[in-house]
Amino acid sequence: MKLTALKKAILLCLIPTTSTFAAGLDRSGQSIAAFLQPGNYFEAGISILDPDVSGKDKENNNTGDMAGDYYFPHAALKIQATDHFSVGLIYDQPYGADAEYSGDSGFVENRPVPFKGGTSVVVDTQNLNLLVGYQPNDNWNLYAGAVYQTVDGTVLLRGTTYSVLNGYDFRTGEDESVGWLAGVAYQIPEIALKASVTYRAEIKHKMNAYEHFGLAGLTGNAKLDGVMTALNASSGETELTTPQSVNVDLQTGIMANTVAFANVRWVDWSNFKVQPYNFGKLSQVLGQAGLVANKPNGFNLIDYKDDQISATVGLGRKFSDRWGANVSVGWDSGAGNPVTTLGPTEGFWSVGTGVRFSPAENYFIGAGVKYYWLGDADAVTGAHSAAGTFTDNNAIAYGLNVGYKF
Repeated sequence: MKLTALKKAILLCLIPTTSTFAAGLDRSGQSIAAFLQPGNYFEAGISILDPDVSGKDKENNNTGDMAGDYYFPHAALKIQATDHFSVGLIYDQPYGADAEYSGDSGFVENRPVPFKGGTSVVVDTQNLNLLVGYQPNDNWNLYAGAVYQTVDGTVLLRGTTYSVLNGYDFRTGEDESVGWLAGVAYQIPEIALKASVTYRAEIKHKMNAYEHFGLAGLTGNAKLDGVMTALNASSGETELTTPQSVNVDLQTGIMANTVAFANVRWVDWSNFKVQPYNFGKLSQVLGQAGLVANKPNGFNLIDYKDDQISATVGLGRKFSDRWGANVSVGWDSGAGNPVTTLGPTEGFWSVGTGVRFSPAENYFIGAGVKYYWLGDADAVTGAHSAAGTFTDNNAIAYGLNVGYKF
């Protein structure tokens, strides 16, 4: 194998066919591949997801497609400051959601009340990662950095599925916090071998979120109405923690102009929960009054049963000085079943392909597409009462990016 050919083939793995639909709220996959490129490097790109998710509520009514399309950009800059030190900035949007129910089902309130409409969720996050790397020799790279993160989320519960929580509103506003990451990479450039392990710590957010209970004064239960009315007039601190994760990446040359690559990702979704302050207070009242079975200490608005494990394997090949392509296969375990009604799928299988065009040796344009077979799931409310079933769903993702070496 020729070293120069393999070096050019390495960039094939950056064609944007990475995961954009995963367990929990995971979206970008939080790759740091750009930071591990040789020399000075810049890239920017965008991914677009078009999911189709539908099912039936517990009364066997069709929900229609509840998953919205969304897009998220990413960018990275890496500077090799000296022979032994590098610095980098990576921007991405690691977690997200965009969904809304419509039509006539238990997830939609069609009565002429102030909280008329469909259950919906919108979550936007942004990460700005500052990394510093130390390379004691040509093979090893030790790196660590700080992560500045913003979270902005809105959840609206509507419909008879949610009982007394029909009409509940939760809005965080944009909250800021800081975390950290660290990792190690090893490479043998002569055979295009590159391996890395990256750990990201959880990031805690604390906020005074907006909450409102739409059925306050309307349930017919004087005590319960009084509690909800009082909670609507109060506020308290809500905590939200984005999960810790580990990424393992590997690539190696297997023949001239051809590389094999793999990524394995673990995300700690089993410890993730969203329990807004007033929502938690009301859930305790409901549990202690016996209105929600087996929940004397209350319940969460969103939580997950299991951790996520995902894997992607593929091949990249350089066909000429200007053209290259890759193919990949992916699997995601999901975060347990049953799942929240705000994201009613469990894991996936996927296939993807991408192409790269290099008008000159120092820059390229890449495009990719990936198709997902989404796992069937049973949906439950925050109190874990049955809400519906979702089967035979899918998604398609598109990506475009550009890279420049200088």
